[in-house]
Amino acid sequence: MLRERKSPRAKWHNYSGAEYFITICTKNREHFFGTVCNGMTQLTEIGKYLDEQIKNVQTRYPYAEIPLYVIMPNHIHLLVRIDGDKTPYDRRRDVACRVPETEKQNTAQPSDAARSDAARDVPTRGNAYMQNIANHQGWLSVCIGGIKSSVTKYANEQKIYFGWQTRFHDHIVRNQDEMNKIAEYIVNNPLKWENDCFYGK
Repeated sequence: MLRERKSPRAKWHNYSGAEYFITICTKNREHFFGTVCNGMTQLTEIGKYLDEQIKNVQTRYPYAEIPLYVIMPNHIHLLVRIDGDKTPYDRRRDVACRVPETEKQNTAQPSDAARSDAARDVPTRGNAYMQNIANHQGWLSVCIGGIKSSVTKYANEQKIYFGWQTRFHDHIVRNQDEMNKIAEYIVNNPLKWENDCFYGK
């Protein structure tokens, strides 16, 4: 008998109204999106298409806003805001979509404070409430999944070799101080990347 797989998502949070720090990596960390030169990412064709999808996210997902992001050669960081008042209805399927621990070792993270478990600051809820929350997929997953699918479809149509890592890492932003640290991390990410102008894809 197979043991029930535990969802890595925060059970106390319904992912329908908050802000999130998202990291999505390419398959095998390949440099599909561009090269970094002097602290700026020079985007490939697929990188430019991804940039358009992020900028126009509210066209397809009116409840989602991405006020800050950075596209790196082999991953992207997004600050995503989900407006729970604009979501059409509840999603009734819980989907685990965060990066497993075995895949996190090379994934950039902001700070120790941002990596800590947000659930420790949340009071315990009743069983009925918890069960209800656990049954929601969450509109964050819908939005991120849509962006990934759109880029993959474009790559296939243009016959561009491309692939995503299966899952993504999401972190619930708990307060303004953490928000500021994450924003600083996103903005400075290209500056910390070694120049690969001459050998990146």
